[in-house]
Amino acid sequence: MNRGTAITVTAIVTALFAMFFLYPAFSVIGEAFRAPGGGFTLDFIGDVFRNPIYLEGLRNALALGLTSTLATFMLAFPLALLSHRYDFAGRGLLGILILIPLVLPPFVGAIGIKHMLGVEGSLNALLTEIGLMNPQAPVDWLAKGRFWGIVAMNALHLYPILYMNITAALSNLDPAMEQAAENLGCPPARRLWRITLPLAMPGIFAGSAIVFVWAFTELGVPLVFDYTRVAPVQVFDGIKDLSGNPAPYALVAVILVISALVFGITKALFGRQTSSAQPRPKGRGAEVKLTGLRSLGCAMIFGTVFLVASLPHLGVVLLSLSDDWYKTVFPVALKFDHYLEALGDPFVVPSIKNSLFYASCATLVDLVLGVAIAWVIVRSTIRGRALLDGLVMLPLAVPGLVLAFGYLALSQEGRPLHFLIGSGGNPALLLIVAYAVRRLPYVVRSAVAGLQQSNPALEEAARSLGAGWFNTLRKISLPLIGANLAAGCILAFAFAMLEVSDSLILAQQVEYYPITKTIYALLSSLGNGHELAAALGTWAMVFLTIAIAGAAALAGKRGGLFRV
Repeated sequence: MNRGTAITVTAIVTALFAMFFLYPAFSVIGEAFRAPGGGFTLDFIGDVFRNPIYLEGLRNALALGLTSTLATFMLAFPLALLSHRYDFAGRGLLGILILIPLVLPPFVGAIGIKHMLGVEGSLNALLTEIGLMNPQAPVDWLAKGRFWGIVAMNALHLYPILYMNITAALSNLDPAMEQAAENLGCPPARRLWRITLPLAMPGIFAGSAIVFVWAFTELGVPLVFDYTRVAPVQVFDGIKDLSGNPAPYALVAVILVISALVFGITKALFGRQTSSAQPRPKGRGAEVKLTGLRSLGCAMIFGTVFLVASLPHLGVVLLSLSDDWYKTVFPVALKFDHYLEALGDPFVVPSIKNSLFYASCATLVDLVLGVAIAWVIVRSTIRGRALLDGLVMLPLAVPGLVLAFGYLALSQEGRPLHFLIGSGGNPALLLIVAYAVRRLPYVVRSAVAGLQQSNPALEEAARSLGAGWFNTLRKISLPLIGANLAAGCILAFAFAMLEVSDSLILAQQVEYYPITKTIYALLSSLGNGHELAAALGTWAMVFLTIAIAGAAALAGKRGGLFRV
């Protein structure tokens, strides 16, 4: 790519990001500090901290974020450490199985958990049957206010993210440092505390920052658990009166500032502690091969986490097949009627078509932009390519709730992004833009990895024979990185299909609902709404399983897809 083309691509991408990413994010902050007559004011931010309801919502959101992060670490770190240090029976298969939470959106899993751990759920029914519980005084395992139920759902869904980050950090450590400490008589526990943990801290805190922001801004699970005194749900409730109420803007601004502070502090403390500053590991290290009971014990730890993490999935599947599931261990009868009813529901099939259209268009946009951006980052020599790389990664650091709220505010009549709303209030273009911006990093990272691994000599040979940059890209580069692009696009498409924040906030009319908004709407309907929602959630789970498996097969390396 010549310098002029690279500069043009960079300028176009920067302009698009400025309009559809930076502008919505910063506009929320601007509205939070804008006085009614114009000018700057801190009154609205002050009102958030003076209002006991909003203050309670922020405290609860922070508590959910911190507690969920701690619970996630308690699950992920032992698993990563065992996987790094020991070779035990079934380690490869179990290492894949514990990633199972990635195939189910957490708010869908919450539907199944409510039917299993609720007051009238299957666990209480089992304990009553075996005489360990008084049926007149059942235990609410989800706890008052559902706080611990949400923490459990967050931890069970997010621990694979932290597990993969910690595993990557441990694999980059120089084994000679631990071996030297061992040779000097340092016991294992002290070696872990003084050597392993400090060296792995960059990976631990990088993953923990993602987990915290995700849990801190999670919208779907608190909605399903009827936990309304939390900041994201208060923002969701506040979208009904955007024009006359500045409080949602102020609340979103506070959420964004807290999220940015978490990432900023993490970057300041650990951003420079990269692997380049440490000796490169010569090998995997002194991996111990376990046999007998010790091998079985490690396998049981992984298997137990897998079984517990599968409970939401099991609950959703059983609920989708149930005829009657009330105060019984298992559904009274199993049938496939709900799947047939879901296909005949006037809301379900149109929502599937809507999601397919939104996600397909967003993925196509990501493909075009992702290839162009990756080409600039890897093949050009312009100075701004590092900044471009950082810019397109920013959507991973900004909560989806913040962006969705910004899009909604700016797409109101008379606002700059109102042109994204079609006739009759159709939000198709708005959702496509939102999905595309949020999922672009997946395609960019896949394309960058492909270009870095392909031999540039083939492209140079094509150019030396007179081929332009476009023909070189079309006939040489794209075929070489086709598998990488397919993997990134599959992930972008799958996660766009099951996006929660954008779907719940931006789709306001029933005929334009995507799948996740339809699932949420079914939960509020009478009759068999929960069963239909579970059936649709099961479809989503199967779809995402196939998509992730296909993307991993195309990428040729398990876990590499998520190192974005």
